[in-house]
Amino acid sequence: MKIIFHGHSCFTIEAEGKSVLIDPFITGNPLAKVDAQELKPDVILLTHGHGDHLGDAISIAKRTGALVIAPNELAVYCQMQGVENVHPMHIGGAYQFDFGKVKLTQALHGSAVIDDKTIQYTGNPCGFLLTMEEKTIYHAGDTGLFGDMELIGRLNQIDAALLPIGDNFVMGIDDAVEAVKMLKPNIVVPMHYDTFEVIKQDPNKFKDKVEDLGFNCRVLQVGEDLII
Repeated sequence: MKIIFHGHSCFTIEAEGKSVLIDPFITGNPLAKVDAQELKPDVILLTHGHGDHLGDAISIAKRTGALVIAPNELAVYCQMQGVENVHPMHIGGAYQFDFGKVKLTQALHGSAVIDDKTIQYTGNPCGFLLTMEEKTIYHAGDTGLFGDMELIGRLNQIDAALLPIGDNFVMGIDDAVEAVKMLKPNIVVPMHYDTFEVIKQDPNKFKDKVEDLGFNCRVLQVGEDLII
């Protein structure tokens, strides 16, 4: 399984001969090194409707026919924007697709599509447990720390946890370290930091704290990949 980091909270997961794209904020992302037109996923997972996560999902899905999987209200919103191939889900629900298994977890955050004139609610935000090739990735989405991360870690053997560390809108470094203690993943990858001034963080500080606890941590540069 290959995990490719595109900056912010956007990753491509490649396994089972399929490509799964998560939260494709490419256009307008000052750190992105790939053009949205280059991405040709089979599946797009969306954690919530904020612009730095929904990003280019609708245009990519229309161009490629990729299946969009998201919380119900967000999936319906994408459908209303012309995306034909959607699969609505909700928190606690799981589904076995041909490419792997997807389960939605809670995330403590908000979810809305916001433009100059309106705020359109798009349901509850979520995280994802994605299982492919008998490996499980936990993409926490945008979230604060919550105690049920212990339950997520106890019920799932997590091969890689993708955790936000940017603070302000999501967990900061210290809370993300507490999340690692509860999740007990094989490896941790920090995300959702440095994209904007308000979420500037030193990921190596997080890495040091995680490794002091005996866990593995990998700080991915934008465009870099990790094989698990």
